[in-house]
Amino acid sequence: MVLADAGCDVRLWGRNAQVAHEVTTDRANARYLPGVELPSMTGTTDAAEALAGAQLVVVAVPSQVARATLRELRHLVEPDAVIVSLMKGVELGTDERMTQVIVEALEVPLSRVAVVSGPNLAPEIAQRQPTATVVACSDESAARFVADACSNAYFRPYTNGDVVGVELCGAVKNVIALAVGMAQGRGFGSNTVATVITRGLVEITRLGLELGADAETFAGLAGMGDLVATCTSPLSRNNTLGRHIGEGMSLEEAVVATGTTAEGAKSCRSVLDLATKHGVDMPITAGVVAVLYEGLPVEEMARGLLSRPQKAEGVGR
Repeated sequence: MVLADAGCDVRLWGRNAQVAHEVTTDRANARYLPGVELPSMTGTTDAAEALAGAQLVVVAVPSQVARATLRELRHLVEPDAVIVSLMKGVELGTDERMTQVIVEALEVPLSRVAVVSGPNLAPEIAQRQPTATVVACSDESAARFVADACSNAYFRPYTNGDVVGVELCGAVKNVIALAVGMAQGRGFGSNTVATVITRGLVEITRLGLELGADAETFAGLAGMGDLVATCTSPLSRNNTLGRHIGEGMSLEEAVVATGTTAEGAKSCRSVLDLATKHGVDMPITAGVVAVLYEGLPVEEMARGLLSRPQKAEGVGR
C-alpha cells in the first residue's frame, strides 16, 4: 500500500488466491485490513508473474520460513533487483539476521539488500496516519532508491548505513514488547512498563554494539521509536501476546487469541542464543524465554529482574 501510494507499480504475491483476487478486484483485504481501501495494485499467486521485471522486491513473510520460501524464488528475481526485508526476527538454528538469510537464500550480495524498520504499526499505516521509518543498506544509493520508492504524504523514510543496528532493533524490540505485555497482563503499571522499556533498550544496544552496530541507531526511529510503539500500543501483536500470557494463558492459547504472527515468541530463543554466543547479558530476553518455554511464572521473572545485583546504570553494565 505504501509503495503504491508513492506511485510504484505494485504486484503482490501470496499463496491465497482469494486474497489475491480481493486485492486486485475489490482493492481490499477484509481479513487483515477490514474497512481499508487499498490503492490500485495486482495480487497474484504466481511468483513468476509478480517478480518479472521487478526492480524492488519487498519480502514480508514470517522470519522462520523466510529461507525456505525465498530459496524457491531465487531463480525468478531480476539480477539487478534491490531486496527489501520487512521481517523482524533472528532465524532459529543459525542465529542469523534476516538480511543474512536473504543473501544466502537468494544468492545476492549484501549491497543489494536493505532493511526497513521503525515505529510502523501496520493498522495505523493502513489508516494512512503519519509516521517515519529507517531504510538501512550498506550501499547508500540502494538505500536512497528504496527510500524514494516508499516516500509519500504519510510515510517518511530516512536512510542509514547501519544494517546490523537497524535489524537488531527490529528483532529484539519484539521480545521486549512481550515482556512489557506480560507485566501489563499481571496488572503492573506505568513504572514497571517504563523500567522494562528502558532496560530493554540497554539490552538491544549492548548486543548491537558487540556486533558492530552504531550506537546512534538505538536512540533513533528504529531503536527507541519502534521500541516505544511496539511496547505500548494495543495494536502491537507482540505486546498483545504478552498480555495474554500475563493473564494466564499458555503460549498456544495466546497465539490463537492474538490471531496473527508475533515474531518475538519464536525469535526470543535465537536472540538469546546470539547473545550467549557473544557473551552479552540480556536478562529480560532470558526471562521471556524462561516464561514461554521453561514454565517460569511471570511474577518470578519480574522478581528475578529486580533482585539482580545492584550496579551503576549504563549500557556496558
